[in-house]
Amino acid sequence: MVRRQARGQQRIAEILDAALALFAEVGYAAASTNAIAARAGISPGSLYQFFRNKEEIAQALSERLVDALRTAHADAFADRDVVELPLAELVERMTDPLIGFNVANPGAKALFGNTDMPAALAAATRPLHEAVTGRVAAVLAARSPQLSDAEAVRYATVAVHIVRALMGPIVAASEGEREVLIGELRRALVGYLAPIDALSV
Repeated sequence: MVRRQARGQQRIAEILDAALALFAEVGYAAASTNAIAARAGISPGSLYQFFRNKEEIAQALSERLVDALRTAHADAFADRDVVELPLAELVERMTDPLIGFNVANPGAKALFGNTDMPAALAAATRPLHEAVTGRVAAVLAARSPQLSDAEAVRYATVAVHIVRALMGPIVAASEGEREVLIGELRRALVGYLAPIDALSV
């Protein structure tokens, strides 16, 4: 029984891995259960033993990715001496786990960024995205206490959107070009945040 359950869990993981790769290649809308089954190396009938449709696959994949994203966010925003940390180092420490998550899960953007996704899937990640903006705003406020709450949120919102805008090209780039783009992302963030950071001096 235990062995059968382990095989079932492995097969589910293979289906989810295949779905994530396919979503990254063709997008959520164009991916079919037949294509996911083929990518996983199983028959459609075998896939339907675990998932009734593509929405159920996306739901299970979303839950798995949300857990991984929550870990990445926790690593990015773990308690550190944000007041004393040099800005360039702060930017690097905050972006590295998020970049790592997206590179390891290239289909996540196709899944979470799809405006046609079922409402339940979109709702699953919204609190995490909002928490990121809130955490960045808290960091900025801690470094520059004279910022109003509204100003801190506004600056944080722009910074988060800079990261999101470049995440797609970073994930899609070759390894060498990826490092260049990551450097450009950090440079853009430091350039944007430096005048705000200077207010704390």
